[in-house]
Amino acid sequence: MTDNKLVSHSVRANLLVLGLLALVLGVVPGVLSFLGKSYYMQVANSALIYCVVAASMNLITGTAGLMCLGHAAFFGIGAYTAALLNTHFGLPFLLTLPLGGVAAGLAGVLVALPTMRLISIYFAVATLGVGEIVHVTLLNWVSLTRGPMGMQIYEPITIFGHQFTGLLSIYYVIAVLACVSIYLLWRMNHSYFGNALRSVREDDQCAEAMGISVVKLKIQAFAASTFFTGLAGAVLAHSAGYISPDSFQFSESILILTMVVVGGLGSLPGSILGALLLILLPEVARGLGDMRNVAVGVVMFLSILLLPKGIFGEVSAIEVARKLFNSAWDGRNAVGWK
Repeated sequence: MTDNKLVSHSVRANLLVLGLLALVLGVVPGVLSFLGKSYYMQVANSALIYCVVAASMNLITGTAGLMCLGHAAFFGIGAYTAALLNTHFGLPFLLTLPLGGVAAGLAGVLVALPTMRLISIYFAVATLGVGEIVHVTLLNWVSLTRGPMGMQIYEPITIFGHQFTGLLSIYYVIAVLACVSIYLLWRMNHSYFGNALRSVREDDQCAEAMGISVVKLKIQAFAASTFFTGLAGAVLAHSAGYISPDSFQFSESILILTMVVVGGLGSLPGSILGALLLILLPEVARGLGDMRNVAVGVVMFLSILLLPKGIFGEVSAIEVARKLFNSAWDGRNAVGWK
């Protein structure tokens, strides 16, 4: 690849990134402020949070090929950790946020250690069981989690002494955290680490023969994925101000999995598009009344039927990554960047 083409790709990549940031941090909040409806702002906040959750699940289900049916459990662990630390110990947002991620990440490691040697449907059923265990615990441990009554966080999001109480200011907090989280997940997906995960997904025995520690790599991927899911859960708890076990049951795990599959397995941009589609489409179709769920189901069915590799498949995502990281993906070093 010539230097001129490298420069051209670099310029286009930078323009793409700046355009996306302008959209998320400028255009969207501007339009929402103009509309002046708090409900739209809450939907936008929810969409951003689920973008992070879907992107984190894509790391293990799409890139590593591990079918997880209990991802909502780690979402809930992050949310309840943040809520408990804030309400019982008075810890601020800047501490409960990372601690929620750490708690979910540790839970992910504890789940991964005994299950990473399982494959295919056996691993999926194991994670399904873990998800149900966490949901039932949140529902029945009333003395700690308040059970079906849920938990409330009364203290507003506070960062360096500044309180974020308005919906627009909360949106910006969530948007910045979402952008940073997705960027880090993007770097992991398109690095030697991500390439190693893809090799394990395609043929774990061959990958192990090439010197890759398959079990260790899967545990690391699971820990990273659940950490970012826990962060999203902590943000949800603080931004919504209320959480309950109903938000973290099996149906929620299926929703997150569907986002990744509809968007494109192994594609981080695809998982984000899938999250936006499945969060925003029901709101757009709200005028259909009882037929709303039917309309959403038809759209999902047609998307899988007509786009079996997803809205934005893995091949397209890798091609975009090659252009974004052109200096490290040239002909002399075509396997990734260090």
